[in-house]
Order: sequence, then C-alpha cells, then structure tokens
Amino acid sequence: MNIRKFSGLLASGLLALSLASCSSSGGEPTTAASASGDGSYTIGVANFMLSGPYFSGMDKAIAAQAKKKGKIEIISTDANGDAAKLASNVEDLLSKNVDAIIISGGPLESAPAALNAAKTANKPVVLVDRKFQAGEYTSWIGPDNKAIGVQNGQFLAEKLPKGGKVAIIKGGPADNSIGLARTEGVKSVLGSTAGITLVEAPDFGNWGSDGGLTVMESLLATNPDLVAVFCENDAMCLGAQRAIADAGKAEQIVIAGVDGQAEALKAILDGTNYLVTGLNDADIIGAMGLDRAVEILSGAKVEKDTVVPSPRVTKENAAEYFDPKGGF
Repeated sequence: MNIRKFSGLLASGLLALSLASCSSSGGEPTTAASASGDGSYTIGVANFMLSGPYFSGMDKAIAAQAKKKGKIEIISTDANGDAAKLASNVEDLLSKNVDAIIISGGPLESAPAALNAAKTANKPVVLVDRKFQAGEYTSWIGPDNKAIGVQNGQFLAEKLPKGGKVAIIKGGPADNSIGLARTEGVKSVLGSTAGITLVEAPDFGNWGSDGGLTVMESLLATNPDLVAVFCENDAMCLGAQRAIADAGKAEQIVIAGVDGQAEALKAILDGTNYLVTGLNDADIIGAMGLDRAVEILSGAKVEKDTVVPSPRVTKENAAEYFDPKGGF
C-alpha cells in the first residue's frame, strides 16, 4: 500500500474511522471472538466476482493485510457472478469452520442466503465496498458513492464554463445502487448547471475497459460534439479514453472517473485528458475489511457502518495516491 496514499486518507479523517474499535455504535462480538487465544484466525473471503480489476485488487489487499498481521489464514472464493454460487461458497467456508467471513458483493444488490447462513452459524460478516440492501451483517466498510459523484460533477462544472455535452457511461445492471448513486451525484450538479447537456449512454459498459471503449465509440458516433465524459468507474473510463484517442478527440473531450485505479492515476499524472477521479481504493478498503474482521474476532466493539473518505484526485495531488506496486 502507498504510504502517502494512506497518510492522505488519515489526514482526511480515516484515522478516527479505522480506530472504530473504540466506538460504542457497532455490531456485537460473536462467540468466535474467543476462538483462539493467540490471535490466530481463519477468515473466509466470499467474492461475488473477481473478473474486474477492482474486485481482484480488493481480494489481493485482504490477503496482503492478513500476511502483514501473521497468524491469519485466508480462504478466498469466487462465485463468478452467480448469486447462488456465492451462497454455496459461504456455506462451504462455514463448513471449514472459518472464524469470520468477508463478503465482496460486487454488483450484487442482496445476498440473503449467504447472510442467513452466516447468522445461523453465529459467524461475523464484514461487507466491503458493497452494502447489501437487506439482511443482517456485522459491519460494513465502503465509500459514499453519491458524494463522489457530486465532487466529480462540481469539478466538471468548473472545467466547462462554456458548457457543452457531457456523456455518462454506466456500469449496469439497471438496479445497481452503487452506480446509480454515483450518477445521481453527478446529475445533481450538472443537471442544473447552465449550458451543460447530459447524454446518458443507452448501453452499459459492464464495469470494464472493453465495455467502456465500445459504449464510447457509440456515443461518439451519435454525439461528435461531446466535451466531457463521466464513467461510473475508472476501468470503463480507460476504455473510453482509448476510443476518444482513436477518434482524434483527446483535445476536445475531458474524462472523469471513480475508484483511483493505478492506470487512471497514471493517466492523470501524465497530463492526459483524464483529469479527475474519486478515490475508492480497493487496496485500502480491502485492508480495512481484514482489520475490521480481526477487531471483531478480538472482542472489540466496532462501528456498524464506516464510510471511507473519497478525496477528489487530480494532477495536483495524484502522486499522493499513485501506487504502481498496489493490487489495484
């Protein structure tokens, strides 16, 4: 993990959040807290999907943080985007008598079978990035996605004083609350900014670079006069940037993304048309998720919900967050 990146988040207020074991507003410790007297635990990681760089980066960050702590064994699974498989993976982890489970839900909106299985087994569950819409969990750690969208919208409004057409590329599916919150934040600013017209892509970019490229190509074919594009994550924006360059419009169209993916930060640092992203770093959230699970198992009272600061990253401060050796 980039020390400067982590220090920057501490300065933003993360210190108080990461010391949440001092909080009295949290989930209840479970019987697993006394599972071992020497601080050694087995923690299961149930990933809905590892196909995207964000989710694979988070899985790596959890494993890396466990290695730093020592005495922590990680058993990681991948449901390949299948909700039933996620539930099956959780049941399999429970059969291995893990002490706690971390769930990275990706675009999944709810996982009642998985949460119910953990509850029945009296095992704590830590959700990272995705907070499910229903079901009981012990603790959640993630960003304020609407706030990220708002700050991107404010940035674009400042950069586009003459107005123009701004495209929005969404990850999908239609009910994805994370993407919806990010886009809602952008639209809450730009939708009422004089001179700016919003153009939402009719197709989803599916959270990947290839999808972003394909959707951007279609947008350029119908809206050659675009002046900016916002994508619900950096991976799609990196693909969109390729399409924009191929069309010879890099000087015309600026780019705003979300997450703080290393390739996006490098593009920002290099002074390309990729101007801004909102930090939602998989390395940091993954590490915090592992720490939170260990805190719970150690008997600490923790916050039920922890919102991780998501600073706006531009060329002026991107070096603080860029970590070419990170998992994300």
